[in-house]
Order: sequence, then structure tokens, then C-alpha cells
Amino acid sequence: MRRKHRLRTIDQDFEIQQDRLKAEGCVIVRAEKVSGASREGRTELATIIEFLREGDELIVTRLDRLGRDTRDVLNIVHECEQRGAFLTILDPHVSTRGEMGQVILTVLGMVAQMERRFIKERQREGIEKAKASGVYKGGKTRLDHILIRKLHGEGVGASAIAKAANCSRMQVYRILGTSPCVEARKF
Repeated sequence: MRRKHRLRTIDQDFEIQQDRLKAEGCVIVRAEKVSGASREGRTELATIIEFLREGDELIVTRLDRLGRDTRDVLNIVHECEQRGAFLTILDPHVSTRGEMGQVILTVLGMVAQMERRFIKERQREGIEKAKASGVYKGGKTRLDHILIRKLHGEGVGASAIAKAANCSRMQVYRILGTSPCVEARKF
């Protein structure tokens, strides 16, 4: 049986995780520098799942290395099952080989999702506190909305505005609250 694994990020105690996986008998160890919060951009995970075959086992050190959203974790479990493969989480030790493993995995996924919500809430509270004390300045404005509206008011077309504001035409349309079709009729 071949064993495969995917880690969420290289700089998060990668060596410790790698040693643990090799001790478990993993032959292929994959890593990526993308948040487990969503599947977007997680090419290593997609590659591993694509290459899973009947009897393979996808092993992750912790559930949060696989995903933080219950639906996403369950989708990954389903994809593994469709390929005849199993998913094993080392901490806490849970496998999809048995009926109870899936139930426990579902509950753990829900707990991980709640934890992510708690983290976001604490972050929001921290930002509010920093704003109240005048420490938080916020992110930099990426697009000059005033320039875009000014040029639009002067009758400049979307392509020229996009070039002047160093952005895409779609960003111009979004800021102006218009669609490309409506905009085309105006000019």
C-alpha cells in the first residue's frame, strides 16, 4: 500500500511533521504554502487526491492541515472514498476505515470550523480595540476610487480609466457600480 500526505505549510514545524509521517511509513510527503481555510490554490492537495488509488491512505498530522471548514473536510473524505482510498489523521488518531471514523471526523471538522470562527472573532475584537486606541490604521487603499469617478465624470472611457488608475476594466466597472454592457451603451 502506498501512503501519501499533504501538509498545509512548509514553515509550520515542517521537519517535526515530516519525521512523524516517515515514522508512520509515509513514502510520499507533500507540502504547500497555502491556508487550509479554503481549497483555492491548494494544488498539492489536488495533485495528491488525483493520484490516490484503491487502497491508498492519505495521512495528515492534524485535521487543521487538511481543512478548517466542515464541508471541505467532508468533500475531501468523499473524494478519497470515491477513489477507494482512506484518510487518517494522526492527532487525534482517526481513520475513515470504519463507520465510527467518519462520524468522529465529521464532529472534528465541525469543531475545527468553530475554532476558526472564534479566531476570526478574536481578531475582529483586537482590531476594534486597536481602532479605539488609535493604533490601527487599516489596510492601504489599493485603488483610487476618487480618480476613477472623476475620470468617469469627465467622460473618459473604462479602458482609459483602467490604464490611468493602473487596474482592470472590471475593477473600474465595480467601483462605478455598472456592468460592461450598460457602460458600453453610455459612451
